[in-house]
Amino acid sequence: MNDRLSVQTHSAARAAPLLLASRYRSLRAATESLAAPLSAEDCAIQSMPDASPVKWHLAHTSWFFETFVLDAHLRGYRPFDPSFRVLFNSYYNSVGDKHPRPERGLLSRPSLDRVVAYRKHVDAAMGELFSRGALSPPAAALVELGIQHEQQHQELVLTDVKHLLACHPLKPAYSVLEKIREAARPTAPLAWIEFGEDVVEIGHHGSGFAFDNETPRHREYLHGFALATRPVTNGEYVDFIDDGGYRRPELWLAEGWDWIAAQRISAPQYWERAASAWRLFTLRGLRDLEPASPVSHISLYEADAYARWAKARLPTEAEWEVAAGHGPIHGNMLEDGLLDPQPAAPECGAALTQLFGDVWEWTRSAYAPYPGYRPAAGAIGEYNGKFMCNQYVLRGGSCLTPKTHIRATYRNFFPAHARWQVTGIRLARDAG
Repeated sequence: MNDRLSVQTHSAARAAPLLLASRYRSLRAATESLAAPLSAEDCAIQSMPDASPVKWHLAHTSWFFETFVLDAHLRGYRPFDPSFRVLFNSYYNSVGDKHPRPERGLLSRPSLDRVVAYRKHVDAAMGELFSRGALSPPAAALVELGIQHEQQHQELVLTDVKHLLACHPLKPAYSVLEKIREAARPTAPLAWIEFGEDVVEIGHHGSGFAFDNETPRHREYLHGFALATRPVTNGEYVDFIDDGGYRRPELWLAEGWDWIAAQRISAPQYWERAASAWRLFTLRGLRDLEPASPVSHISLYEADAYARWAKARLPTEAEWEVAAGHGPIHGNMLEDGLLDPQPAAPECGAALTQLFGDVWEWTRSAYAPYPGYRPAAGAIGEYNGKFMCNQYVLRGGSCLTPKTHIRATYRNFFPAHARWQVTGIRLARDAG
């Protein structure tokens, strides 16, 4: 998930101070637990320009609370280290200078110990702010936003660590996980759920938190369509590879064909061919490919080529949101502790499954503003609107997304070539 922020627009900004304080403490502890299995060396390395060192994530999430909450709303607050304002600024040009993103791995100093001390300093100051009683609505809104922001970084910590460890010649595991996966299950038959032609409303509404790119709620016209009951599986994607999918230019967008040629790509990220079988790298180390699990770490180019091969297409984000509806959020997510996509449930195909969790699902919708969209004023408003160019929308969350962070209207976005996130495919097709 991209490191991006937005303004909270609903009544979550008025959350009770005690509840907000409790959520803040739980959030911060959860982030630190994700870093706990890692060494100081693990936390310092940046494996590619799109990823960030864990140490940077730990510091930047504290920087957010310090810069936007404490500086503005805790009288007498003293910054931990004035140099951190530049070192751990991400993209906020309105805040001032920032260290270049591709060079975050060169920040050997401050040390991990000093970053941990920074987090404690910020946490103590936040505790003082909470102890002073009810927060003003602007302060409460910024705390809520900081919580949502750090949840995004929890997912980024794991995806960035996975990329880092995959680069290691020994392919080490992130950790020995406490939870045990159930035995491999058969692939659920793929079926289709049809939706009729309609004028629908999409976008956030109600009293919960939302980023500004989810608003305003508006009407869209949909032709009749059908959505696959589950994501595409590893086994199905192997069939695409075996049928020459990466060697058939008629399946690919021109930019995608050039991309796979230039990058010499012939399989999803983290796949390795071992003798006659496939293996893949996971946060639990190198493992045999499970045919029934959702295929993951797929670019939009690959998703689109597979859909064309399957005589289908990718859904639009409006189709996906209408299909997801407004029911409960259920699926394999971060709190489940399994940290990788799960096999598709062997259901009869009568309902949509795995819409939430497991893999972010590419849509064919460009990431663009909704009709009537207005970014927030000031630095906080920089993050969503200015990225509405050359990106595509993904929906549904992944196995690394916190459950309390996702909803049917959530709009994640990445460029077409991105695949280090846990991204996958759900097919759609026109009705009739």
